[in-house]
Amino acid sequence: MDSIEAIASRRSIRRYRGQPVPEHDLLAVLEAGRLAPSARNRQPWHFVAVTDKVTITKLAGACMGQVWFAAAPAMIVALGFPSVDRGWYVVDVSIALQNMVLAATALGYGTCWIGAFHQGLVRQIVGAPDEARVIALTPIGVAAEHPGPRSRKHLSEICSLNRYGEAYCGPSR
Repeated sequence: MDSIEAIASRRSIRRYRGQPVPEHDLLAVLEAGRLAPSARNRQPWHFVAVTDKVTITKLAGACMGQVWFAAAPAMIVALGFPSVDRGWYVVDVSIALQNMVLAATALGYGTCWIGAFHQGLVRQIVGAPDEARVIALTPIGVAAEHPGPRSRKHLSEICSLNRYGEAYCGPSR
């Protein structure tokens, strides 16, 4: 699957089959995050790959009770470090996690960006230091559902040429 196809086919998956993600696939997903660009190449991140079912269940509870993802066989907790690059660490970690989400999609796995969580509790569960900030989490696993695409705004509604509001990106609807 090429990158455009992975972007177009990615869906937020909230139901997973129980089969484990092979270690080589999990490592490939993590490698995609490692290769992400970052401001001044500071790489202000650390990723905790969780495959322990008890820990995943605890994380589900720490994520505002989103217990649906406890069925996922793997979870990635994306941490950022403001001390490394206060101005850009959130953006940099987000780019890296999106690389991982797209890599997982290309490998045939489902993911779902999790942005609602108790910061301190997630840090405690994965043993992250106090200076770390949880940016987001994503479960990874074989999808047990296959939702269709959601509606998106037309390019003509969200793109301009040279100045805001100047028509670009195709004809209006």
